[in-house]
Amino acid sequence: MDVLGAEQAGAQALIHFGPACLSPPARPVPVAFVLGQRSVALELCVKAFEAQNPDPKAPVVLLSEPACAHALEALATLLRPQYLDLLVSSPAFPLPVGSLSPEPKPLERFGRYFPLAPGRRLEEYGAFYVGGSEASPDPDLDPDLSRLLLGWAPARPFFSCCPDTGKTQDEGARAGRLRARRRYLVERARDARVVGLLAGTLGVAQHREALAHLRNLTEAAGKRSYVLALGRPTPAKLANFPEVDVFVLLACPLGALAPQLSGSFFRPILAPCELEAACNPAWPPPGLAPHLTHYADLLPGSPFHVPLPPPESELWETPDVSLITGALRPPPAWKSSNDSGSLALTPRPQLELAESSPAASFLSSRSWQGLEPRLGQTPVTEAVSGRRGIAIAYEDEGSG
Repeated sequence: MDVLGAEQAGAQALIHFGPACLSPPARPVPVAFVLGQRSVALELCVKAFEAQNPDPKAPVVLLSEPACAHALEALATLLRPQYLDLLVSSPAFPLPVGSLSPEPKPLERFGRYFPLAPGRRLEEYGAFYVGGSEASPDPDLDPDLSRLLLGWAPARPFFSCCPDTGKTQDEGARAGRLRARRRYLVERARDARVVGLLAGTLGVAQHREALAHLRNLTEAAGKRSYVLALGRPTPAKLANFPEVDVFVLLACPLGALAPQLSGSFFRPILAPCELEAACNPAWPPPGLAPHLTHYADLLPGSPFHVPLPPPESELWETPDVSLITGALRPPPAWKSSNDSGSLALTPRPQLELAESSPAASFLSSRSWQGLEPRLGQTPVTEAVSGRRGIAIAYEDEGSG
């Protein structure tokens, strides 16, 4: 949603066509969503559901891609005579400006509402997802399905169903691959010394608070950070910052999980949740799903927010070994500087330290650092006439 562009053009409302993350906008602009209505073969989907869920008492949630959400209630009507614990999700459209939220408010996760009964938890339910296509070249490139697989309880079954043919697929293996990839990115973030924070959105609510939270995380973990506003990240843009070890994209859930061509970026791009897991030793809290796809879930006021431990906490002193390099990670720099015991055992003379930037440190480690001015080391000479012509054939060169 280009809320800023609409505001600059003087628009009084926005109409969004196609898939959307349904995140609340940062500006009070009325937004109407047109998700589309894809045809769904209900009878085929019912047979597929019955084949994958033989137990009529098993708790199952009906999910769908945005264009198939209109058919979930009709599908549930056909299934409810047999299945007793069936839950139907619905798109969580942002409330109109000035309107009051309904009471009691249903659980909102993954851009959807889940009308759970009192005392029930979403982690108790399996999932049946209506969406996708058999002709899709790579199902892993669907960011909406990816955020569901990452955030769903790993112990619960998750099946997808093609709305055209009724063909089902167990998504457990795909979810495992996605989680393994995210765990690798967490390890890369723990090894990183310099983190680039990419401001990928200015139109989603709480983006400023999220950026300040990520900066506090990197500082607490003893890392340096850059805040970069580059628009849509491309390999050419990010290659201008070779001193950055990892980048963190602050964007809506669909933008943070958007597909990236393998090997196109010279440094990995993480979601905010991975930086939280890498820098906060108290993360994750007990019973939390393995991955949060919206940065707002990490902020104070969210039920999933985990504050940083105090400086005297033992969590900062827990030994940590990199699973990539095999080396022991040092504690944060502020932790070692505050350790009075080590200073008493090893007295050192007082030295005046000058703080250098990560870019300067990276440049000093390179074998070639660009053209050297050599001021005062080159004799002064008068200007002379240079060569004439083009590089392929100067005038003083022979034609042979």
